[in-house]
Amino acid sequence: MTQGVEGADQGRRRGQGELEAALFRVLGRAGAPVTAAWVQENFDGELAYSTVITILSRLHEKGAVTRVRDGRSYLWTPAADGAGLAALRMRRVLDREADRDAVLASFVTALSPHDEQLIRSLLAGTEPAGTDRAGAEPAEADLTGREG
Repeated sequence: MTQGVEGADQGRRRGQGELEAALFRVLGRAGAPVTAAWVQENFDGELAYSTVITILSRLHEKGAVTRVRDGRSYLWTPAADGAGLAALRMRRVLDREADRDAVLASFVTALSPHDEQLIRSLLAGTEPAGTDRAGAEPAEADLTGREG
């Protein structure tokens, strides 16, 4: 089987999260609002136009992409960078839990000392020197927080 640019075997069926992440990367490379047809043409692999529309619509429902009407179609744009999407996934997971306090407490106790200090600094309104939050790539998990 051949490997595509998006890293998915073209001869096997891909999961929803894997397709969402791959199409999100294609959309992110556009650098400007683009049509679903553009996304389809620039995706390495064969996807039906209806599949591209379905996946982009799911990403829109999740808040990962925005769309603006352009004639009879939409122009699609990423709503956030990779770090913003990871934060969205984390909030969604937290929102599904009944005991938010317990989940947050468990999360915080599992942090590395560096991550703990970063969170303390951010909550205090300062950022430690040398912290680089730019340039993060979208995670390889789907946008619901499940590993793809």
